[in-house]
Amino acid sequence: MERLRPAPHHGTAAVVMDATGHGCNGAYVNADAPGESQESGPAKRTAKQGGRTTVGFTQRARGVLRRRDSTETAGTRNVVYGPELPDESTVHLVMDLGLRIGEVQMASGAGASDVSATITAVTGAYGIPHCEVDVIYTSITVSCYRGTEFLPITSLRVVRNRSLDYTRLAEVEALVRRITESSISASDAYAELDRITAAQHPFPRWVATLAWAGMAASLSVLLGGGNAPPMLPLVAAGATALVDRVGRLLNQRALPGFFQQTVGGAIATSIALTSVAAGWLPNAALAVAASIIVLLSGMTVVGSMQDAITGYNVTAAGRIAEIALTSAGLIAGVVLALYSTTQILGADSIGGGIAVEDIGSAEVGYSVLYIPVQAIAGASAAACFALAGYSQPRPLIVAGAGGAMTASVYAVATSLAGLNTILASAMATTVVGFLGGIIARRLRIPALVVAVSGVAPLLPGLATYRGLYQLSVQGDPGGLSTLMLAAATGLALGAGVVLGEYLTQPVRTRLGRLERRMARPRMSGPLRPTRRRLD
Repeated sequence: MERLRPAPHHGTAAVVMDATGHGCNGAYVNADAPGESQESGPAKRTAKQGGRTTVGFTQRARGVLRRRDSTETAGTRNVVYGPELPDESTVHLVMDLGLRIGEVQMASGAGASDVSATITAVTGAYGIPHCEVDVIYTSITVSCYRGTEFLPITSLRVVRNRSLDYTRLAEVEALVRRITESSISASDAYAELDRITAAQHPFPRWVATLAWAGMAASLSVLLGGGNAPPMLPLVAAGATALVDRVGRLLNQRALPGFFQQTVGGAIATSIALTSVAAGWLPNAALAVAASIIVLLSGMTVVGSMQDAITGYNVTAAGRIAEIALTSAGLIAGVVLALYSTTQILGADSIGGGIAVEDIGSAEVGYSVLYIPVQAIAGASAAACFALAGYSQPRPLIVAGAGGAMTASVYAVATSLAGLNTILASAMATTVVGFLGGIIARRLRIPALVVAVSGVAPLLPGLATYRGLYQLSVQGDPGGLSTLMLAAATGLALGAGVVLGEYLTQPVRTRLGRLERRMARPRMSGPLRPTRRRLD
């Protein structure tokens, strides 16, 4: 029974409390007085004040605020007990270790599914099996479930810096393998991760600049089919090296990426147009296209498609928005240079773009040499990209092989089979994702390096330049369709890599390199399960 409350000055009733301690619509009774009604319905007794029927505000407030102490105990509730965990300081250490490993993967362009699986494996290996991981493009959240009797432990880390360093990624993946094999303690793993993330790049910065220049020269040969003028690789390499150094200076001054891309596109286009006006090049299309591909190559096309396909739609939207924004900056720089040059020198003095039907299908004088030249140029472009990303020698060689494979399959599909460029691009990257994934896991190098490097030679730089030339110089609305072709090609490249990686799973299972069945394609992180159950 409820304790009797004092009656108000204009009534002699008390508040009737229900089973939860709430007042029942302002009913006023004396629960202990004999002869009093114990009605539980709406109150009938009210006070007259000023000719109006009112209920005391104080009594109503007390009835709402008053609560009965819960009679439920741990023995009567349906209690769910959490797993037996290490001490709280160890839990925080392990969760922070997993978050920092995931940050390195996200900064390198790994997919959200890879990051989530890696963090789950790390926390499970150190005795924290029930962890929920939420990955979005700018942050990673990990929550440790401790049952219904205790609050969960939650940690969050914001991903701010996105510097490409494949050596760091490879070392982190080697550390993750040691963690999942239970061969290193949590404190030692944390110290090792500190050493990895604090280490300098394995090569000087000027080596990366030369690698970007070499990539542009290789792409100019690849786009020209080996039939390009001798000055074209030199112009493309020089323009790209200048863009890289200027971009580094702008990055040190924290200029947003949109404006960095704008400046880079304007510089590369201006140098190419100046070379045409000086008579060094007959056409600026290939030189500008090579520089555009270099500027586009750092974007996470593969990661965005992997996130979209594996169901991480928020992260995929963030990546695609970043790609769209930086691409818009690049387009603005190219259009600005084209418009300014045509206004100063005239459209005839800078040369035109090549015909739409010739995009991506230039040939050498001897058709028998076309595919070998394409393969060599593709291998050089992919290897230079991996070197610019500070890759070690073994991943560098595998990346070069992936680029050669991509260029060869694309050349055969377009020149011999006559397939559409979008379909040919998807086929080429599917083959690279399939074979490269098997080789990369066999050699214990990040499959992401092979995938991204293999995609780089086929990025639609020439189609992008042609569409911009049509719109800004020729005033042709057909440039929009050409730009849509470039966008569709980029999506096909990412989808092909993810599909190829997915197809490697049955092969790995039969070869005994997987101990569990995977639900999604993986390009980063461990493939072996932890010794503890994760469910």
